Amino acid sequence: MTDYSHYTRLLVDITDHLATVTLNRPEHGNAIDHPMHRELSRIWVDLAEDPEVYAVLLTGAGAAFSVGGNVKGMLERPGGDVTAEGEVFEPGAARRIVYNLLDLDKPVVCAMHGHAIGLGATIALLSDIIVASETAKIADTHVKVGLVAGDGGAALWPLLVGPARAKELLMRGLLLSGTEAERIGLVNHAVPTDEVLSTARQIARELADGPTWAIRWTKLSVNKWLKQQVNLIFDTSMALEMATFHTDDHREAVQAFIEKRRPEFTGR
Repeated sequence: MTDYSHYTRLLVDITDHLATVTLNRPEHGNAIDHPMHRELSRIWVDLAEDPEVYAVLLTGAGAAFSVGGNVKGMLERPGGDVTAEGEVFEPGAARRIVYNLLDLDKPVVCAMHGHAIGLGATIALLSDIIVASETAKIADTHVKVGLVAGDGGAALWPLLVGPARAKELLMRGLLLSGTEAERIGLVNHAVPTDEVLSTARQIARELADGPTWAIRWTKLSVNKWLKQQVNLIFDTSMALEMATFHTDDHREAVQAFIEKRRPEFTGR
């Protein structure tokens, strides 16, 4: 069995060939800081190589699935590339999160019991089956902090809901309830909050106990199409996101977020 003890931001439990992976910063809404970002780029490779894992259940600790990137931390890394501790933010890690999830042949079921925002939404949407709370909110709100939806959103949302609807949702950073997300095909199931984990676990258990190679290779077949679209879009959208880290509008949006006021954008 693979050793997961070095993970500090993710909890990993494996029982009867089902791996439960929990985003574990509940006091921060499972905001994805630098260490979690790094761990999310690696966990899918470990799970892929673990012969004891047949399926994965992905969820978050506390009330939220994940509120996305650490917005307050963005002021600590001017230009978006260095943290206050001197750690370098590596855009390649964002790429690995997306591609390693798409390359994982084992089915991933997401229990989205609470809000999934920004990169949190991307990770949820990269799962194979999503069970969302009817009242949970899902959105890619990169534009709200003056950034391009580069780390997956620009590629995934058009595939799931069509270009016209995706452009409006991404350019306006609109929040959708789980019920609305199910209606437009963004998630598979919307259920009451107290039923999310049990429903997702039941589906994940069915997949873990099913015909392993038929399930895995069906997933890989469909993911060939998804990867083709991601290959077309991801590098451009990620480069443009990194460019927007250097704009005055981004810095103003983050400052306004911290000060709890409406940002004043200047187009610079």
